[in-house]
Amino acid sequence: MEFVVSSGWPNKNISLSGSSARLTYAAMAAAAAVARCLLLRASAPAPALNPMDGAKAPASIPTSLHVRAAGPRSSARRLWTPPLRCTSPSSDAPAEPKLAVLLEVEGVLADVYRFGSRQAFNVAFQNLGLDCANWTEPIYADLVRKASGDEERMVVLFFDRIGWPTSLPTSEKGSFTKSVLREKLKALEKLSSTDALPLRPGVEKFIDDALSEAVPIAILATYGRNGEKISRSIAEKLGPGRTSKIKIVGKEEVERSFYGQLVLGEGVASSLDEQLTKEAQKAASAEKQRVAEEVASLLKLSVDISTASKRSEKIIATLRAGSEYVGRDVQNCILVTGSQPSVIAAERIGMPCIVLRSSLTARAEFHSAKAVMDGFGDTDLTISKLLSKRWS
Repeated sequence: MEFVVSSGWPNKNISLSGSSARLTYAAMAAAAAVARCLLLRASAPAPALNPMDGAKAPASIPTSLHVRAAGPRSSARRLWTPPLRCTSPSSDAPAEPKLAVLLEVEGVLADVYRFGSRQAFNVAFQNLGLDCANWTEPIYADLVRKASGDEERMVVLFFDRIGWPTSLPTSEKGSFTKSVLREKLKALEKLSSTDALPLRPGVEKFIDDALSEAVPIAILATYGRNGEKISRSIAEKLGPGRTSKIKIVGKEEVERSFYGQLVLGEGVASSLDEQLTKEAQKAASAEKQRVAEEVASLLKLSVDISTASKRSEKIIATLRAGSEYVGRDVQNCILVTGSQPSVIAAERIGMPCIVLRSSLTARAEFHSAKAVMDGFGDTDLTISKLLSKRWS
């Protein structure tokens, strides 16, 4: 049996015979569908030519394009061709912005460090009966600067300065510090749902403007210093009218994302090679940690390479999951962050980021960020500014 595709022009038939004639009906149907699509395009009226142009009129356009089987008519088979529409989008329809925004919580939605953590520490001191301990804003800012925001070290520095409780044995300083941090976290959980911990000025208008411009928004609640529960509690201050239109990305959302399932191994069985690779990485990390601890002991420093690596992986997983949920490529998502680890993680995956300064990062430098701003609003970060720039 021989099949002939006739394009409408003379001497343009293409014959298929032998093994080439063994086309499946699906392939022939697809060819017929393409033929119909070309027919619709070819039959569209050609634009009028300006007689002053002197351009030569194009040759006649064929008005038929069909697939037929050569040979006796009785042997020809009718091919089913699915309905196919060839339409072009209206030029009048506004183009949807390719940009999306990922917002962190701590330092971005709210200055948790200034309006939450300091007050929570004072509540913790009171609950533990430490009446001599009270962190004013200058004291808190000084501790943050000297400890680089490490809260455990801040507690140690403070009590080294004013003196530890007299009834506390030296061997129990570590457990005492951890108890202070536990009480602080409990106090912050209660505080985060009250008006004592407000949203940053202008953030609500920023989100409203984004939604009105069809710019997708995701709030990253996974890797905050104080846990996802507090981050979600702060995000809820935006109100149900806004939270129903944006995506809040927590641990569960990261694990359910394509990246989480494929790369983090959630719900996907690892091969033997993958398991061996992970074990090798753990061994290398352990060796790095051992060497780092030896150097740190000489310099009287405290380092944790493995923890830093895990945190970076967690941030990257959240950023990639966030880009999935907003339906944009990583390069078309703008991360609005308030921390250096997030800036580094975003740079690793090619996601542009903007830093909003908070009380924790008032003097920090962010060399790889696209911009560093003081907050939301006309003189700082606005949706119109984001849409007017090329970030990728």
